[in-house]
Amino acid sequence: MHKIKRRQFLQFAGSTLATLGLSQLEIFQAGDRYAKVLAQDTPRKLALLIGINTYKQAPLQGCVNDVYLQQQLLIHRFGFNPQDILTVTDEQATRQGMLTAFEEHLIKQAKPGDVVVYHFSGHGSRISDPDCDFDDCLNSTFVPVDGSLPTGFPNQGGSVQDIMGHTLFLLMDALQTENVSVILDSCHSGGGTRGNFTVRSRNGGSLLQPTEAELAYQQQWLQKLNLSPEEFKRRRRQGVAKGVVIASAQREQEAADAPFSDFFAGAFTYFLTQYLWQQTSSQSFSTAIPNISRSTTKQSFTGQIPQIEAKPDTNHLQSPVYFISQQTPPAEAVITKIEGNQAQLWLGGLNPESIAGFEPGSILSIVDPQSQEKGRVQLVSREGLVGKAKLLDRAQPGAFLQERARSIPSNLTLKIGLDPSLGNNTNQARQALQAIQRIEALPLQQQEVHYIFGVLTDHYRQQLLSINKAGGRGQNPPLTPPRRGAEGKRIRPLFVPFVAGGASPVGGLSISSSQLPEVGTFGLFSPALELVPDSFGSKGETVSDAITRLSPKLRSLLAARIVKTTLNTNSSRLNVLASIHREGTEKIIANSFTVRGSSPTNQPANITPSTQQLPLGSAVQLQVTNNETSNLYLSVLVIDPTGEIAVIFPNQWAAGEEVTLVKAGQTLKIPDPSQDSFRLLIQEPKGIVEVLVLASRTPLRQAMLALQALAAESKQRSGPVTLNQPAEVIDNLLNDINNGSRGNGSNVVSSNPTNRSIDTTQLAALSITFEVV
Repeated sequence: MHKIKRRQFLQFAGSTLATLGLSQLEIFQAGDRYAKVLAQDTPRKLALLIGINTYKQAPLQGCVNDVYLQQQLLIHRFGFNPQDILTVTDEQATRQGMLTAFEEHLIKQAKPGDVVVYHFSGHGSRISDPDCDFDDCLNSTFVPVDGSLPTGFPNQGGSVQDIMGHTLFLLMDALQTENVSVILDSCHSGGGTRGNFTVRSRNGGSLLQPTEAELAYQQQWLQKLNLSPEEFKRRRRQGVAKGVVIASAQREQEAADAPFSDFFAGAFTYFLTQYLWQQTSSQSFSTAIPNISRSTTKQSFTGQIPQIEAKPDTNHLQSPVYFISQQTPPAEAVITKIEGNQAQLWLGGLNPESIAGFEPGSILSIVDPQSQEKGRVQLVSREGLVGKAKLLDRAQPGAFLQERARSIPSNLTLKIGLDPSLGNNTNQARQALQAIQRIEALPLQQQEVHYIFGVLTDHYRQQLLSINKAGGRGQNPPLTPPRRGAEGKRIRPLFVPFVAGGASPVGGLSISSSQLPEVGTFGLFSPALELVPDSFGSKGETVSDAITRLSPKLRSLLAARIVKTTLNTNSSRLNVLASIHREGTEKIIANSFTVRGSSPTNQPANITPSTQQLPLGSAVQLQVTNNETSNLYLSVLVIDPTGEIAVIFPNQWAAGEEVTLVKAGQTLKIPDPSQDSFRLLIQEPKGIVEVLVLASRTPLRQAMLALQALAAESKQRSGPVTLNQPAEVIDNLLNDINNGSRGNGSNVVSSNPTNRSIDTTQLAALSITFEVV
């Protein structure tokens, strides 16, 4: 087998690295720096990262970015020497190139006790398995760049260049260390596109066979490992060969290649790496993956639930992620390069919902290992997750950065994708949508969209029913086809799924055919092509009439998007706790707290392992505690499954701004039985409800005046108010927060006067979600 050196592989990746702003020379210079500081007796850390976009059939867009997401995480958060990270992308990721890289970089170099990370982003598939490890007699595979389908498929079969799951087992077994983490961001079912996402799967099935070379390669490894075919079969049916394997979706589910702001990535890989950037200390696999799973399912397909499995009879799930104990401060970014007073940043810790708030003028703090501010940088430009900044104080490459003040554009828009189902109505729909202020109408598969306008076709209808039958969000999904034991007996599934809730507009509810809108009606879908409740009209409605009908909903969805750019649970320096309780009890259903604002030794437990379900008719109470030593001003919004926004605090409309004040140490209860005449009852529509809590050091005067005007129109003196002009009220709210940030005398504000500056020492914006069932 041809030997390929590590430096060659890094040269192969050169064009990709240059596009992302990091040269090979910089990687090796960084490697020299890390080599000097790493202790000689520590285990070596090796990584092989593979990402493929340039498939001839069904190309992808986010897999090479996945490689870069992992590379930056491993270098800066987990202490990998950059020269020990091998990246193989696009045309270099042939079947032979992938196998050679695994052998040369991992198997030949890893010693007992070393750490190994293997990441694959690309298409998965399934081909015939003569051993029938699963009832469908198919083996999951990983598609290299030369893994094209045979001519005549699907009418005719043939062999494909895929790397089988059986082969990956043997390669893992050949490693001399148990500290192995395998991350697979691909899937083995579905294919094509769903809404604005591309499915990371190539068509497969029983007509496809492994190549003779693949089977011969397996036989070579059986001989090297002194493993009989029977023992090989028995062991792989028991579980994984070494360490831990994390898959982005279950065997029958789809994994998303997704747009985020102005870049593409695997939904799972981005949430995995972003989550790990935000951790203050080592978390075990069993703790981290459920949290990552919840975010992935929320932002991707309802049916994408990541899963994990450890080697049988080990406690690897209790080991720290990547088998590395790390104590580093949480961070939104890291300085990767400095030239004069200019710095290049990697913004891998940014939450996807708040990326739009990190525009030029944003301020980030340079922090020490104890998260104490030692200086600042100001963002000059941002392209995807690569930023350029002006140094306001001295810093070194590798310094961690935490948000101090974001810069939110005052003209944020709601992006609506135009679905192909519109056909000849596309141009009319585009014109009608763009006639609505701050609404953009865009084609799909080119950039991020927030919702999709389209027609419920019969194909979509069947797809929705199929998703529901397979197990949607919030339900226990069916297990993968049972795996057989060595004697052919069925045993547990390959992976143990972490079931997590999320925020799809459908909400994971059980849907019958009678509950779906009529075929041929216009309405809104999520980016994953799932229904937005109460958005579909009647048959025969024109495109123009449909968009006129949807205008109020679009304005509400725009307002929700704007206010969500303020969410800063991880970065706020205020000490605020919010929790939802069952009425009349202290039992907490869900909670949220400011991670950096609270003391690390006195943080409340986050008791929301997944989105909690509340049945219709339940009565709840929201409690917000101001743990600061000074007063705060509060506003609480509720966004229902249809996108409608209501204000539940303040709720005394004849009073002045002082009614929004929460004193230091006080716990506010909404409703307060001693003074409020309303209750918070769980009502229709079913789906995901989001509660947004905004706590500010300065009064929310403009927002209060706007809300009082709304209450006066409806002759309402107290109680929650539904926003009929939500974008205007939210704009006023953000203007209040901006005025507080700019007027606090700290000099930590956006340099762009047209943007809203949100200072983490002045605002806490928390989110709690639950599902109405």
